[in-house]
Amino acid sequence: MRCRQRILMAAAFLSALTGLAFSGEARGRLIGVIMPTRSEERWIKDGTAVKEGLEKLGYAVDLQYSDDDIATQTRQIDDLITKGVKVLVIASIDGSALSNQLENAAAEKIPVIAYDRLLMQSPNVDYYVSFDNYKVGGQMGDILIAGLKLDRATAAKPVIIELFAGSPDDNNSVGFYQGAMDKLKPYFDKKVLAVPSGQIDRAVVGTLRWDAAEAQKRMENLLSAHYSGDVVLNGILSPYDPISLSTLEACKAVGYGSTPGKPLPVVGGQDCIVASVKSILAGEQYATVLKDTRTLGAATVSLVDTLMRGKTPAGMDTASYHNGAKIVPSLLLDSVIVTKENVQKDVIDTGYHTVEELGL
Repeated sequence: MRCRQRILMAAAFLSALTGLAFSGEARGRLIGVIMPTRSEERWIKDGTAVKEGLEKLGYAVDLQYSDDDIATQTRQIDDLITKGVKVLVIASIDGSALSNQLENAAAEKIPVIAYDRLLMQSPNVDYYVSFDNYKVGGQMGDILIAGLKLDRATAAKPVIIELFAGSPDDNNSVGFYQGAMDKLKPYFDKKVLAVPSGQIDRAVVGTLRWDAAEAQKRMENLLSAHYSGDVVLNGILSPYDPISLSTLEACKAVGYGSTPGKPLPVVGGQDCIVASVKSILAGEQYATVLKDTRTLGAATVSLVDTLMRGKTPAGMDTASYHNGAKIVPSLLLDSVIVTKENVQKDVIDTGYHTVEELGL
């Protein structure tokens, strides 16, 4: 029922896109869109989806990328406020670092939409558009449960995993990690899952700025310190495809995937980037979670348009996301687990990635 409600909510937002493309009241209004970095495939897709969708409705869009630098992002937001944008769409680098900018936006009566990353510790956040982060985390847990066949495991021979989480300064990491760990908890309780390093706390296993190179270094250190003799790593909880790929590279470097008795560990991920889909098809990365940026972009465009027309958005979730200062009305979308078996149906057939991109 909850899934159906979300689908209906998204459909209601998307329906506002029709019939407004050449609206006189929409034309010429400036919308500011800030994305955290252009160095990652998904954020380029996100920025493009939002910009093109708004432009189709006749809005002017100032799209900027912050190159993972907080000072750059704060300056960009200040500049957009000075330019007189009518709405700000912000995918933050550090969700708690923008309080002054958000206060300035509120003073100018500029609505702020937190895009995919919740802006924290400020009452000046009007809306949040994202996927259900807790559910996404649960899907990450489901990937390990299925890939490692945990329902068949016994305490006599526990399944060995290591844990990685997202950036500690990104509130999404909390939902991702909690969702995954809640799915895995019964298997830890039955002692059919074990973490030889003992590193479980999110603050310890987090990866600042989602940095794949840092994750690879940590994986190398874990393998060196805890995996010798007969101790073989069976799985890795990964919150993000580049981290998935980098941890797999660390494992390959010490013989996983090429040594008898040491198959590549089961690794999930998130964002369904091209490199990870190729890896899944090659039988290396086991799965990923697809969060369709086109759907997220379209929902954001519709929300902006609703605000620009002076309407109050309907059907928002007003219970799930508290940013430390207030409950932020949220539009939460659904995500899909992608394995080798459904790449064709859910990735290629939907046009998310083409056969050319995937080299097929």
